[in-house]
Amino acid sequence: MLHEIPIRKIIHIDMDAFYASVEQLDNPELRGKPLAVGGSGQRGVVAAASYEARKFGVRSAMSGAMARKLCPELIFVKTNFDRYKEVSKQIRKIFLEYTDLVEPLSLDEAYLDVTENKKGNPSASMIAEEIRKKIKKKTGLNASAGISINKFVAKIASDINKPNGQKTLSPEEVVPFLETLDVKKFYGVGKVTKEKMYRLGIYTGKDLKGKSLEFLEENFGKSGAFYHNVVRGIHNSKVKPSRTQKSLAAEHTFFENISSEIFMMERLDEIAAEVEKRLHKSKLAGKTVTLKIKYSDFTLQTRSKTLPLFVASKELILDVVKELLFQERMKESVRLLGISISNLNNETPKEKDVLKVSIDVQLKLEF
Repeated sequence: MLHEIPIRKIIHIDMDAFYASVEQLDNPELRGKPLAVGGSGQRGVVAAASYEARKFGVRSAMSGAMARKLCPELIFVKTNFDRYKEVSKQIRKIFLEYTDLVEPLSLDEAYLDVTENKKGNPSASMIAEEIRKKIKKKTGLNASAGISINKFVAKIASDINKPNGQKTLSPEEVVPFLETLDVKKFYGVGKVTKEKMYRLGIYTGKDLKGKSLEFLEENFGKSGAFYHNVVRGIHNSKVKPSRTQKSLAAEHTFFENISSEIFMMERLDEIAAEVEKRLHKSKLAGKTVTLKIKYSDFTLQTRSKTLPLFVASKELILDVVKELLFQERMKESVRLLGISISNLNNETPKEKDVLKVSIDVQLKLEF
């Protein structure tokens, strides 16, 4: 039996090369030049790259050394998060002129539910265009937008006409569009999942749609139902103005690789102290402790343990981390260690998703 779900009008606003664009805005000499925000040294990591730098293949999360190799003329500037937060607050105020249903994902992107909005405007596309113009006028920065029936599709749509553009996918366009899309463009499909899908002969949304729920659950576990539904345009997650923090973490990249587990424990003691400080500041505790290890060959490994009780003290966190560290031998020297706490005591039970829904029965509304 098919059930009707209400159509929502969701906008995903994504600032274009935000950190780099703020730096270029504040320093006219940097405009039009390849720019990277972050560290330029051997241990540095690119936090953001300007569009001029992206033409050379420079991307966020890339090592500074690799970025420099790809673009010898690349200009590096240090991150200035206080300034980025200041601009982000200005942008957030603009969002709130249209709706209180604003869910920030980071400093530079957010979801807005404008199904019912403060302007009484029935067109989500027009609202997105107005918002982008106001952001440009207020901050001097460009933003892109995706507009559609749910968060999943809106986020994909915001990438289509970047930079400084927008894309609307109306209800009747959603499924045909998703069928043509490479699965690597699906939000939530990372590199590992993409490669697994490719091995299973799933290259496009149409391929994914052709697989049964049983097949997807067998191969992708709990995520199988998610993939089965989103490719049909079904994603019932609401825009949540006060996003619940899911985890809290701290990490450290070392100037030189370390291989001694004794040295690792010394560093982990410092990291655990920082995690404890952040937990206490946020008045949180968690049950799941995760140790993050990045090796000298840049491969990443995580080891986790879930406890029966909530913990927030450095000593208890460190006890678990020590167990995780010594549960197997290191395969290489280590360049980064991190600790995160999840399964926090601020989480509420999830609403049951309505899964057996067909997009065909959704009402056509003006977008």
